[in-house]
Amino acid sequence: MGVHTTIVFTDLFGSTHAFETLGNARATQAVMQVTTWIAALIESHGGRVVKMLGDGVLSVFDDNKSAINAVVEMQRTHQQRMSQMPSASRLPIRIGVAGGDVEIVAGDCYGDAVNVAARLSDLSGPNQIWTNSMALDGTTEEDDVRYRTLGSINIRGRAEPCTVYQIDWQEDTPTDFLTMLTDPGLDATHADALGGQIDLTWLDIKKTFRSFELPIHIGRVQQAEFTVNDPRVSRTHARVEWRNGGVMLVDLSSYGCWVRFSGGGSDILLRREECVLHGRGEIALGSSFSDLSAPTVGFLVT
Repeated sequence: MGVHTTIVFTDLFGSTHAFETLGNARATQAVMQVTTWIAALIESHGGRVVKMLGDGVLSVFDDNKSAINAVVEMQRTHQQRMSQMPSASRLPIRIGVAGGDVEIVAGDCYGDAVNVAARLSDLSGPNQIWTNSMALDGTTEEDDVRYRTLGSINIRGRAEPCTVYQIDWQEDTPTDFLTMLTDPGLDATHADALGGQIDLTWLDIKKTFRSFELPIHIGRVQQAEFTVNDPRVSRTHARVEWRNGGVMLVDLSSYGCWVRFSGGGSDILLRREECVLHGRGEIALGSSFSDLSAPTVGFLVT
C-alpha cells in the first residue's frame, strides 16, 4: 500500500565546473557544506532526508505545505549565503518537488513521485523550483511566492504528460543580482528573466530567432527553419518554442537530443521530452556527446 507524500529532490548546479576550477579537495568541501546545510534545513521543516546522492539530496515530507515552505526558504537563504562566497565556490540549487504515492522500503522510497521530482530537478535551471500540480494541493500563493505554470511536460517513463509549475520566490530581487549568483561559466541571465532571443550555431551556420518568431524547427530537411544536414538528424528533429516567458526545446526525433549547459550539470537526454533552455550550451542531435562526431548545435539565450 503506497503512502502519500511530497518528495523533494535538490541538486547543485555547477559542481562539475567547481571540481575543474577548485580542485577535488576544495570542491568536495564546498559541495558537502551545501548538502549538509540542505539536510539540516529539510529536517528543521519536518522533512526526512532519505539519502544523499553526491551533490544531490532526496527527502520526503508528510504534507505539501511543509515541503513548499522548506524549498522557498532554502532558495532565499542560499541566495544570501552565495552572496558572501567567492564566485568559484557558488553552487546554485535547482529543486524538483512532486506529490504522490510512494513505497517506503527499508527507509528508502520508490515510486512515480520520486522519479518525477528527480526529473524536474534535472530539467530546471539554477535557482529554480519546479513542482508537479499534486505538490501544490492545499497550498496557497503569497504576495512574494507565486506559482507560474510551465504547461504540460513529458517525463521519461510516464505515459501521461506532467503539469509543471515554477515557484517564483525571489521577493523582487533584481535580475542582475541573480545573474551574479549563478555559476560564472554560464554567461547567462537567470532563467526567470530570459530575454527575447536565441542564437543557434552549427558549423559555419548561425541564426538568431526572436521570441515572436518561435516556434521554429531543427531538422535535416530544408523546410526546417534551422537545417542540420546529417543522417543522424531526423527530418524534423526538435522544436524550439517560446512558452510562458522561457525557451523550451521539445524533442520530436527517433533517437533523441542531449543537452549540455555551460558551467556544469549533468547532460540531459530527451526522448520525446522537453527541457527549458537557459544561458549557453550545446544540443547533440541523434547521438550523445560521447560521440565526438555527433552533430552538435550551440545555443545562447539572451
